[in-house]
Amino acid sequence: MAALFLALSLVLPLAACQVSDDVQPADGSTPPSESAAPTPTPTPEGDPYDAVRNYWSEDQLTQAWGPDQPVEHLFFHPIIAYPTYTFSDAVPENRQKGLDDWMVTVDEYKKILQSVYDNGYILVNMGDVWSEVTDENGVSHMERNTLMLPEGKKPLIISFDDVNYYEYMLEEGFTSKLVLGEDGQIWAETRDPFTGEVSLTQDLDATPILDNFVLEHPDFSLNGAKAIFSLTGYEGILGYRTQNDIDIAADDPRRPAFDANRAAEIEAVKPVIARLKETGWTFGSHTWGHINLDSDKVDLDWIKRDTVRWAEEVGSLVGPTNILFYPHGARPDGDDWHKTGPKLQYLQSQGFRIFASVGINSFSYIKQDISAVICDRLHPDGTTLRSGKSLERYSQFYDAREIIDLDVRPDRGVGW
Repeated sequence: MAALFLALSLVLPLAACQVSDDVQPADGSTPPSESAAPTPTPTPEGDPYDAVRNYWSEDQLTQAWGPDQPVEHLFFHPIIAYPTYTFSDAVPENRQKGLDDWMVTVDEYKKILQSVYDNGYILVNMGDVWSEVTDENGVSHMERNTLMLPEGKKPLIISFDDVNYYEYMLEEGFTSKLVLGEDGQIWAETRDPFTGEVSLTQDLDATPILDNFVLEHPDFSLNGAKAIFSLTGYEGILGYRTQNDIDIAADDPRRPAFDANRAAEIEAVKPVIARLKETGWTFGSHTWGHINLDSDKVDLDWIKRDTVRWAEEVGSLVGPTNILFYPHGARPDGDDWHKTGPKLQYLQSQGFRIFASVGINSFSYIKQDISAVICDRLHPDGTTLRSGKSLERYSQFYDAREIIDLDVRPDRGVGW
């Protein structure tokens, strides 16, 4: 029965942390075999990220950004690599709508990065923004730190939800996994949906695009900071099928082959994770099964099982994290962030301290009764790019009229 409940919990996010309409079984199936992808060369001497880590010297960090000043947070889902395919008859219309709502295309993403850079933002590590401290009475609580920034810069956190490369993404115009090239850098593997050709790219995936943007603009990063991966676990991570399948019993004849494939996927993803960490990327939980923590159908026992699976299958690979990104943007206690119900209490007991939802501004609230902070993220995507109400709200980052690519997106109109 527990396995059945877990299988029913696997909501395939239609790319959206706010909306999900499919149920995804954790069948542990092996993905289709792919032809060998070419390896990028040559291997450079030294690590190019040293120039990023060391770009700002301590004596240049003269601007104090205090606890009362906002630290903006933008989040993306995986970007659409082949929009002319995604928004074509090859993809069902209902799927196109969801992808149009919750994603940006590769060109839109590049323009957003350029715009936030031009507007004076600098990437910071969320771990530098919030700290847990203990007062004189031995009581722990969260605290907003004062950041020391270069003059004229404004702090920005970026996070990416669902960087798991779900099976549906492989059929709808996305890249397929992150890999470590012989040059020591992160690349994305992709299968061209028009030709079937498998290759490596740094130009069609959000991760290597940001990597290269920071290499070209080292002043865009404070102490080498990049962004946060918000990961589920039910279809593995980063394009590798590292998930277990609890429905395959230990004595099932299929078990040895499944375990062997899973072990190979786990070993393959380890160097990718290591390089991402070396170059400023960090990790947070998005729950194992992308479960709606505010749903009456998801009780505390379900959350406990899900949290244990995330720790065993994802946390064991990416390391500990104190950040939980709410799937669907749904807080366990609803919109009453002053409340601390049993779900939040349990999640906090498992080491989470920063609980990030989705909102319309840089809202954050330090809990008074428990060591935790509640915060929101803004979401550049088709929904906000088309919205007249969002036009001004996002103007501090970019002008949506200059970002949205209406030549490739469905003809659904705009509100501005």
